[in-house]
This record gives sequence, structure tokens and C-alpha cells, in this order.
Amino acid sequence: MIETYLQPLPHGITLSCRAAGARGQPLMLFLHGFPEAAFVWDELLETFAARGFRCVAPNLRGYEHSSAPTEVAAYRPRHLVQDIAELIARESPGQALAALVAHDWGGALAWNLANQHPELLERLVILNAPHPGAFLRELQRNPDQQASSAYMNFLCRSDAEALLAENDFARLWPFFTRMGAAHDPSDPDAPPGAGWLTEARRAQYRAVWQAGLTGALNYYRASPLRPPSETDPAAATVSLPPEMLRIEVPTLVLWGLADTALPAALLDGLEHWVPHLTLHRLPRATHWLVHEQPERITQHIDDFLAHA
Repeated sequence: MIETYLQPLPHGITLSCRAAGARGQPLMLFLHGFPEAAFVWDELLETFAARGFRCVAPNLRGYEHSSAPTEVAAYRPRHLVQDIAELIARESPGQALAALVAHDWGGALAWNLANQHPELLERLVILNAPHPGAFLRELQRNPDQQASSAYMNFLCRSDAEALLAENDFARLWPFFTRMGAAHDPSDPDAPPGAGWLTEARRAQYRAVWQAGLTGALNYYRASPLRPPSETDPAAATVSLPPEMLRIEVPTLVLWGLADTALPAALLDGLEHWVPHLTLHRLPRATHWLVHEQPERITQHIDDFLAHA
């Protein structure tokens, strides 16, 4: 059974959380991305709670009922990482996470947390969220990645909230169909399409988006890791020192190869920054692999927890 609650943090932010499993059990933390929310993890929360874990999925800062500061600067990485570090301290005092599982923007936070606070987690699981070193490299050098990430500059526009909300969020629903190759029924290896996006699931997304989009969009506005444009050099002027890129904790990366926003070139050289790496490429999965292949993801995480 999923429980929901508000978790106040010492620095004045409150995160709304979804959880399953008994308090005091080893903790697994699950971080969502854009344009989603904590509810996307419900199936995995219940699955791993049944395996003896306390499983918690916060709505990140700016989402649903979590604190949503209006200023863009409040969404810089150091503030977002602080949220997660403080949440771990509240949920698992004096004990490291058994695993941090993260997708998309949640993965961006997870990479940073694992680099800055490796003592807070025993294992890291990343689902289609590029390592910052690889993402910066591809944004600076690869025209394909620049084109694939062009939507990020749209999301930085001052009128993005209004445009996205028009006509029952008509510009947001295509995120679930355009970040993966279109389904081809004649190809047995093609991704399955967005059949998981049922009317009930649409209602969950609609409720989250109606709570406000500014916080979610401020993640993009606060980060320079986006394609250069005529008016903004963005990633072209960014340099990340090597010490900010090293990940020492055992890491599992699950990557849907049909993700058109995050091509597989982002996996090149990953072992240079992540020496304790387990990588599985999922051919029929898109950016939304959490919804498409929950059983396969669960099996990979089970194996990783058992052998890492």
C-alpha cells in the first residue's frame, strides 16, 4: 500500500513523498524526472517493499505538493542536491541508502549526489539520465545531440508555462510519444509505443501539471547544460573539472536505446568516470522505460542489489 506524507527539511523546503514498506528497513530512494512526479514509481515502491525495503519517492522541489520557490536560482544543482541529502538524513538517520534509483532529471540529481556525498548511498541505479560529463561533451560536439535536446530551449522560454497548459496540455502529451521511436507493428524489435498512457494515468499527470509548471521548468532555466543558441551560449561555455565527474559507488545504468532525446552516444566512455559500472542496453525501450518494462527493470535491480 502506498502512503503519502509531507517531509519538512531543515533548510525550509518540504517534499511531498510517496512510500511503501516499514520504517526502519533498508531505504531505497526513487527520483523522478520531467514532466512526471513521484507517482510513476508506485509499482516499484510496492515491489521492493515486498522484498524488505523501505521505499520512498519524493516529488522533487517544484513538483505537485512539494515546495516550489518561484526564483530560478532556487533550482540550481546545489540546492536540489541539498534537498535529497537532507531527505536521506530524515528518512534513514545514520545509515546510507541501500540504493538510489533515478530517471531523467532525477538522474541528474543522483549523479551529483553520488559524486558529492558517496557516503550517503551504497548503490546507484540510473535510468536514461546522462552522466554530466557525457552530456556536456555531446552538447558541445555532437550536432545530433544538440538537435535532440533543442526542446530544452523551448522549455526555458518565459511563456513556456502558458504554452504548455493550452488546450489540456496539448504540447506536453507528445513528450511521451516523441522521446522514443514510433511503434512499428511490422518490426518485432520496435518499441511498444505509449500504450501505458491510459486515461487513468493521464488523469494523474493532469493533476500534477495543474498544480503548476513553473518549478519544473525552472530546472531547465537554472542549468546551462542545454544546446547553444543564437542568444545563449549555454553548454558551449561550460567546463566541468574531473573531480566533479567521478562516481565511486557501484552503479547500474539501464538505458532504453529507442530514446530519441538521449541517444546511445551518451554511453560512450562512461566507464572512464564510473569505474564500478554495470550497464544494460534495452533495445525495445524508450525514454519512458519505467512504464514500458517495469518487470525487466525490477529484475536488473534485483540482480544488482544481490551482487554489487
